[in-house]
Amino acid sequence: MSLLRLPGADGTLTEHRPRTEPAAFTAGGHPRTESGGGSALAARTVFSAAHVVADPYADISPDDPAAVDWDATLAFRRHLWSHGLGVAEAMDTAQRGMGLDWAGAAELIRRSAAEAKAVGGLVACGVGTDQLGARPASLAEVKAAYEEQLALVEETGAQAILMASRALAVAARGPEDYLEVYRHLLAQASRPVILHWLGPMFDPALEGYWGSSDLDAATETFLAVIAANPAKVDGIKVSLLEAQREIDIRRRLPGTVRCYTGDDFNYPELIAGDEQGFSHALLGIFDPLGPLAAEAVRALEADGGDPKRFRGLLDPTVPLSRHLFTAPTRFYKTGVVFLAWLAGHQEHFRMVGGLESARSLPHLARAYELADGVGLFADPGRAAARMRALLEINGVEQP
Repeated sequence: MSLLRLPGADGTLTEHRPRTEPAAFTAGGHPRTESGGGSALAARTVFSAAHVVADPYADISPDDPAAVDWDATLAFRRHLWSHGLGVAEAMDTAQRGMGLDWAGAAELIRRSAAEAKAVGGLVACGVGTDQLGARPASLAEVKAAYEEQLALVEETGAQAILMASRALAVAARGPEDYLEVYRHLLAQASRPVILHWLGPMFDPALEGYWGSSDLDAATETFLAVIAANPAKVDGIKVSLLEAQREIDIRRRLPGTVRCYTGDDFNYPELIAGDEQGFSHALLGIFDPLGPLAAEAVRALEADGGDPKRFRGLLDPTVPLSRHLFTAPTRFYKTGVVFLAWLAGHQEHFRMVGGLESARSLPHLARAYELADGVGLFADPGRAAARMRALLEINGVEQP
């Protein structure tokens, strides 16, 4: 396979020789069931926060609602389920609040939940308040918005993920307001939910969530919400990119409450765990890493587990993840969709809201290089050809 000339951040070009063979885990994954789903992972519960595929032929403007290619979007979810992963639906990876509005998210939840039933896949769906838009809202309106979305998710039979709310961050006067809103919602939930703490690096509008910009103080409020009604909390997802803070929180959880790591920088060590416990996973990086992540977790299911193989598979992916999630972290979605295109999960590199323009050509070139280096592409030749086409159309001449 011929060399590619990749542009670096400093403007220089470097040569990259693409892989000719995929890594073993990309060839077919774990055997499918007759319904199309893969056997569930046993050692950990693992959700991939999945992206949406835009419809590139829709004649819309940036001010119009997102146009989604539903067939390709659901096909990608079947791909994840076929490897035994769960799907975390309508989260920020699906561009929730960054191109996908509540009406689009509601349709995504309905379709994905129905597809999960059809194939026996695990699905949990995001519940927020984004139908309120950017206008200031009262606490009563925040509660009502949450209730509307919670009702929809529960009607589909999916598990609910109570996401952090931009509207609540504006309306709350202090920790007591967060305690009241979440107490109210947990009392209404018909089954245990996942609580989601998304840090401001993912969404600057969430600065000071839980009533304080002091993370120690915010942690106490977060834990107080759980302690008030632990029977209604299946688990928590912590996305603060601080491994030790997640470990400290994990060790303070009631025994029935799980920790789902949302740390896209330190996930191997957090999932592997230590003598005092481990984290499950709900990660955006497990969108492109789906088959590899499943293979790694299955290594923990062998007799006595094989943590060395687990780390051997996942540790080399950390440079790719840290690159995709580099600041501004919220634009990691661009790299996720870019890799899905290179991997053949969609036929174009377009995103709802035009977010394909959010990362530079050198950033995308490095993402390709790192992904190819860990054998992420089932068809390395196709990935290289698509990378070559993107480079050439952007003026980078190739050998």
